[in-house]
Amino acid sequence: MNDKDKILIIGAGIAGMEASLLLAKAGKSVLLVEKSPITGGNTIKNEDSFPNLECSTCMIAPIQQDILQNPDIDVMTLSEVKDVEGEAGDFNVTIDKKARYVSLTDCIGCGMCYEPCPVTLKNEWEENLTEKKAIYVPCEGSLPNVPAIDPDHCLNISGKKECNACAEACVFGAIDFSEKNSEVQVNVKAIIVATGFDLFDAGKLSNLGYGKFPGVYTSMEFERLFASNGPTSGQLLLRDGEKSPESVAIINCVGREELGYCSGICCMDSFKYSHFIKSKLPEAKVYNIYSDLCMPKKTYQNFYKRIKDEGGNFIFQSSPQQVNIKESGGKIKVNLAEGNGAPESLSVDMVILENAMVPTKESEELGGILGIELDSKGFFLTRNENVGTVETSRPGIFVVGCAEGPKDMQNSVIQAEAAVGRALSLNKIKGKVKE
Repeated sequence: MNDKDKILIIGAGIAGMEASLLLAKAGKSVLLVEKSPITGGNTIKNEDSFPNLECSTCMIAPIQQDILQNPDIDVMTLSEVKDVEGEAGDFNVTIDKKARYVSLTDCIGCGMCYEPCPVTLKNEWEENLTEKKAIYVPCEGSLPNVPAIDPDHCLNISGKKECNACAEACVFGAIDFSEKNSEVQVNVKAIIVATGFDLFDAGKLSNLGYGKFPGVYTSMEFERLFASNGPTSGQLLLRDGEKSPESVAIINCVGREELGYCSGICCMDSFKYSHFIKSKLPEAKVYNIYSDLCMPKKTYQNFYKRIKDEGGNFIFQSSPQQVNIKESGGKIKVNLAEGNGAPESLSVDMVILENAMVPTKESEELGGILGIELDSKGFFLTRNENVGTVETSRPGIFVVGCAEGPKDMQNSVIQAEAAVGRALSLNKIKGKVKE
């Protein structure tokens, strides 16, 4: 197989991994480029997936293993696309590959190198709820299960101090401080963009108290608190690490008015959180504060009914802007607008903000590199977007999953399948027949 049969996929979340496996099964060579040190994307941060509450790790880990072991898929972590030239069927791509400083073949993932490291940092992958060392894996169960070294904070690599603590702890000689960043050139037939999403910065809404009151959490922070491989090993504890919440308010639609769109999955997320809390803390009171309920799929209504039957309290507010959060007597006081049966206020131990999905912070730069347009919200624009295509403004480049717009995991996978079909059809467009 020559290089022109290779297809580049940017982003190793659920959509990128699904597309990679399908293309490999179709006999294509795949280069999967991921900016972080691990595969899995945002999906692996979830403990369970709605509406069936299936274990996310149980679903994703076998896919990650297949990706890493498939001989037709090259996985390039800590890497980003920096330049693309050419046309559909014949793209020349430049990729910056950062050094990991730990051998993917020699390391067995024993973790003996972490503890000796004298550097302690906030773990941003865990939403800063825990700490990591300068040599680290983002979370338990990371795949590949090989640490990376943060060169900006490693005493040895940054030149701040002579330190070989991790290397001395590694009996396999897997650590190489001399490894350098590199530039990789590759020719590919097509490109699939699967770069996922970020979350709206809840700190922009001062009335909701995020970043000011420790009892206020974002949705992803709560997700990691509940995760069995998260900072508290799944124990539902407040930031003091000791006390469990006796009452929780979940506020939906955070950022919707400011962004001008509904993410479409936050309601289901909040229902899931309500179920999580009740499953671990049956006596806890849970209030679900909403301005609209979005349950578009045939299975979603049943999940909503299930949560109501479990004792979830639903309170209507016409907008999150009507909610005002203060701290009072060691509790979080959630002040509400009167009307529609809403109480004047709630006194709770924890508030969870369901913040909206937004484009990744790299989307604009990557769009420029790829030569593809963004829509008015900053997601990658698709041609004839009203009919659901995965084609971008540049032939031969396709977009899938939340890189195209907010959506759930199931629809991300469906788009990945569609993009694979379009990429494979390039054979016919170019007048070539797959061997």
